[in-house]
Amino acid sequence: MFLRHIPFLKAVFMHSITAYGGPQGHLAMMLKTFVQQRRDVTEQELMEYNAFCQLLPGASSSQTLTLIGYKRGGVPLAIVTLLIWISPACLLMGSLSFLLQYFDQKALNTDIFKYVQPMAVGFLVYGSIRAFRISIRSKATTAIMLVALLAAFFLKSPWTFPALIILGGIVSNFSDKRIPDIADKPKKIQWTNIWLFALLFILAGFFSELARTNDWITRRPFNLFENFYRFGSLVFGGGDILIAMMLEQYVTRAKSSFMSAEELLTGAGIMRAMPGPTFSITAYAGGMVMRNLGPGYQLLGCMLAPIAIFLPSLLLVLFFFPIWHNLKKYVIIYRALEGINAAVVGIMWAATIMLFMAIPTNWYNILIMLSTLSVLWFTKLPSPFIVLACLILGWLI
Repeated sequence: MFLRHIPFLKAVFMHSITAYGGPQGHLAMMLKTFVQQRRDVTEQELMEYNAFCQLLPGASSSQTLTLIGYKRGGVPLAIVTLLIWISPACLLMGSLSFLLQYFDQKALNTDIFKYVQPMAVGFLVYGSIRAFRISIRSKATTAIMLVALLAAFFLKSPWTFPALIILGGIVSNFSDKRIPDIADKPKKIQWTNIWLFALLFILAGFFSELARTNDWITRRPFNLFENFYRFGSLVFGGGDILIAMMLEQYVTRAKSSFMSAEELLTGAGIMRAMPGPTFSITAYAGGMVMRNLGPGYQLLGCMLAPIAIFLPSLLLVLFFFPIWHNLKKYVIIYRALEGINAAVVGIMWAATIMLFMAIPTNWYNILIMLSTLSVLWFTKLPSPFIVLACLILGWLI
């Protein structure tokens, strides 16, 4: 069944090695690749997927891409899509845990990536403009967008994103928008996913505690899996919140016996220069936590941590999405979609402004940003070529 999906999976792989800018930047690149170029989903569907995933814990951009695969080929293709999306970044970050000791710190800050951030801002501006044209159609949605923009910019709580989306859905329910004639058949709810999610959560905690209290020789893999499965089940707010959770778990609480704050932050800095999901830093952290047990255990940590962090995201999105789809025929959910999408647009603009403020505002960064936006808007050049051009510029200039 996968043969007819090979072009789609190739596009997912190219996306995985060229997607910069964090979750909102990934969404902008999805608009370019999977909406404009390949037409796997419509703009409205992609915005709806992204808004829905913002309500769930875990990696939102990974969940959004998983849903694109789910639409095309059901659960099997959704799983393969997720694996292809996370593998390159996790392989790179896992390798870093082995190679870090051989690198000079100055060498890690190579200028090859110096144009990646302004390029990512260009992608974000492109995605934000397109999302604005899709979702902002009234004074009410404009107001929701502006409130979401200001709140996302000034409030750094991990609960900000889901709270804004819920609030947007509530506010838009005051409209008198009619219910559409929805012809889609109801989707079957896969109860196995939520039972498996809960069972793994309980078993991970049980065996982790059992291994700790009985001081098993092999206790650390059990503890590692429980830690990252719990993180993936509870984290809202993306990679920055995850880094804070790992800092508390493996540096502060462990008194730096696993890794130092400098080592974790070095991994976080390099992760930002890498394409793919921000949660790929778990491959690096898993390897660092297990490194003093030998190369075999370190390799196990590099594989176990990403599996544990992405597994709850997969199970939750595949369980709740059919429920969400089936509820859209009800007036309260249908009306909520307008406000939810407006809140997502506000969050995208906030991310654009924050990333723009984080880069030096010199003429060549602004030129790169505007050039990226122009190429995306006026040409059909695939996203990977834009990323490659910026990397070559960083290497040559």
